[in-house]
Amino acid sequence: MSKAPVPHRRAGIPIASTPQSKPQLTIEKWEAKAPLSDLALKSVAAVKSASEKMPLPLKFSVDEDETSRPSTPNLRGKLGSESRPSTPVPGFARQFASHALHPKQPVQTPQQFYDWFAQIDRSVAHSQDAHFRAHVAMVSEHLNTADTLLERIDEVDREVGGLLEGWLSVEEGGKNLKDACERLLEERDRLLELTDEIGTRLEYFQELEHATRMLNHPGESLVLQTDFLYMVERVDICIDYLKAHRYYKEAEVYLLRFQQCMTRAMTLIRMFFVGSLRALTADVSRRLSEKDVSSTAQMHLLYTRFRRVTSQLTPLLSELERRAEAHPEDLSALLSECHSAYFAARKGLLVGRLMEEIRGLDPARTELVELTNAGCSYLKQLCTDEFNLYREFFNSGEDQLYAYLENLCDYLYDDLRPRILHETRLTTLCEVCTVLQALMVLDVAEFPEESPDEDNLIVDFDQSKPKGLEQLHISHLLQMVLQDAQTRLFFKAQSVIQADIRYYTPKPDDLAYPDKLVAARKPVSQYDIKEKESASRLFQLPSLDKQETWFPTLQKTVWVLSQLHDFVKPTIFEDIAHEAVSLCRQSLVTSSNLVGQRSSTGALDGQLFLVRHLLILKEVANNLDYTPKDSEPRTDIGGVTDTLASVLNRTTALLPDALFASLGMPRGHDILSDSRHDIDQDLKRACQEVISYCARPPCDPLREWVDRVRVFNSTRVVLSSGQQAPLLTEQDWATKAIVGNLHRSFVEACAQDLRSFVTKLRLYLEDDRTVSVLVTHIEEAIIDDYLAFRDLVWNMYAGVMKTVVFSQDSLRDYLRSICS
Repeated sequence: MSKAPVPHRRAGIPIASTPQSKPQLTIEKWEAKAPLSDLALKSVAAVKSASEKMPLPLKFSVDEDETSRPSTPNLRGKLGSESRPSTPVPGFARQFASHALHPKQPVQTPQQFYDWFAQIDRSVAHSQDAHFRAHVAMVSEHLNTADTLLERIDEVDREVGGLLEGWLSVEEGGKNLKDACERLLEERDRLLELTDEIGTRLEYFQELEHATRMLNHPGESLVLQTDFLYMVERVDICIDYLKAHRYYKEAEVYLLRFQQCMTRAMTLIRMFFVGSLRALTADVSRRLSEKDVSSTAQMHLLYTRFRRVTSQLTPLLSELERRAEAHPEDLSALLSECHSAYFAARKGLLVGRLMEEIRGLDPARTELVELTNAGCSYLKQLCTDEFNLYREFFNSGEDQLYAYLENLCDYLYDDLRPRILHETRLTTLCEVCTVLQALMVLDVAEFPEESPDEDNLIVDFDQSKPKGLEQLHISHLLQMVLQDAQTRLFFKAQSVIQADIRYYTPKPDDLAYPDKLVAARKPVSQYDIKEKESASRLFQLPSLDKQETWFPTLQKTVWVLSQLHDFVKPTIFEDIAHEAVSLCRQSLVTSSNLVGQRSSTGALDGQLFLVRHLLILKEVANNLDYTPKDSEPRTDIGGVTDTLASVLNRTTALLPDALFASLGMPRGHDILSDSRHDIDQDLKRACQEVISYCARPPCDPLREWVDRVRVFNSTRVVLSSGQQAPLLTEQDWATKAIVGNLHRSFVEACAQDLRSFVTKLRLYLEDDRTVSVLVTHIEEAIIDDYLAFRDLVWNMYAGVMKTVVFSQDSLRDYLRSICS
């Protein structure tokens, strides 16, 4: 039975075509945008002709239905549920009766057709999507396979994780077991170490019983046993250990007991040493008191017998010294008792023999130098022997040893000091200092780093202190007597300076210049040569070959300073040298005036006397500087000439710094700088006086005439009547004849006076270079005055007198010919 038609679907579009289609191109636009080739057009025409007769779709066949892709179940159900047509087509019905899309009922109404057509449309759409569904099915199958693989991987991962957890559990258990074993081993080692440490610490405490047991049975030979020193060493170690670990239980008690053991042991050493020393001293004293004991036997008894016991006593004394140094508050008194016992024993044996030796020297009658040499040499040998013997017993007690040796030296010094303090001869005091310093130099010569300079034998006792028991420093023992000699030498030198320099009254013979210089031109004696050589070693003066021509105060200054130079300290020497040089300069200045008054030539001899002696005194002052040991002494022979040239080249007053720079000396603040400055000032004034005096005779007439001309030119005026004053050339005193006479008198004065002056300069100053310096300045002074005269004459006579007067070069040549 057919269904009633549905009114709202009849006039509309089928459901399958309800969705809005996309805008499509028309065929004309398509062909315009994509033109076809001829071959394509032929292909289209062939397809068109073939499709004009459309067959039925192959899917409507039975075979196709069986082999085609399955249709949708819902579609089949719907197709099956549709009403079949009432009038089936016979052939069609037989062929497609079984096809799912074939209507079971004949289509009678438009609604049925639309339903059937929709079914057909859906079937076509389903058949077109079949390959997508097949691909989706294949992808789904792959996804299922991948999910299966992931599940298997997860299972494997869980299995591996379980295995890893099991392995880690076993690993952790093994590590815990290993750590437990190691802790047990460490605990065992710690307990063993603790046991050893406890045992080691107990050894220090257990040593007290062994030491006490040994010291409770002393006996006389206990200190000579081998175990005794070993026990002392162990006790010393225990004391140091307990002092470092006072926090141990009962450590203070044990420390006190160990210290008592050490004191008892060291007391035994002291008792054994003192007893052995007394026995030995008694035996040696008994042997020395016998008659006819030779000096060799005495040396054997005093030293060889004592050295024999050192092999037995020295190890014990070394232990006592070492312990006393480590524990001075407890054991230093015991060591001091040993030192005192030794020194008392040695002093008792040596004093008698020492007094006999000193009496044999006869201090009351023997010369001071001989007594000093013999007595100090004997004391040096005695002290050396005592020092060497003491060093074989002890290695400490330096202060006590030197006090003991000084006590032995006092027996000689008691006789020697009064002789030195009352000695009035300066040379004798210098010889005493030489002897003492020679002994000191021999003492320190064994130490190159402490040896003094050969040219400077001053011993500074502020720094000479004994340095242990390696070497005896005899300078420490000779210090007091040398200081006495140096003090006496210093005061004696001061008295000589005051008496023979400051308050010296010159005799007529002392002022007989230039007669003394003329008389000195004769051969000198061998004694004078030796005296000059001794002074030249200190001062290195080129004019020392004629010291007899020196003024006595200069001779005394050089002699005193040469005596003191090697025997007093530099600071003291500088003080006394400053005083001596200053007083000598004052005496020379005063004496130069006396020489000028007595001489026939007046002031020239006095000034030349002063220049001669000041040059020597200045070089003496320059050589008084103390130079460092590593620098060479100055040997500049041209020092006098250079000094004189430097002084004369200045026209203004010389300042100290400028003077030092001109002399090539360092700018120092030494005490002699003032003296040198005063010498330079006096020397400059004297040289200026000499230059002025020598240039005056030939130049005075010329200078007077030049001054008269200048006065005339300055006073010439025009008369009131309009008439001009007379010309200079018209004056009687300004004629050419007068000028010629002035020139001739100048030439004669130069030939006579200047030649005699130069001769006197050579007599006083002797050195040609020194004389040439003064002569050069005299020539320059004469040339300056003559040039003023020459220029004035040339201007007056318009060059007419050029052939009469000298030119500058001709005048210089003329003066040089005279002076040479």
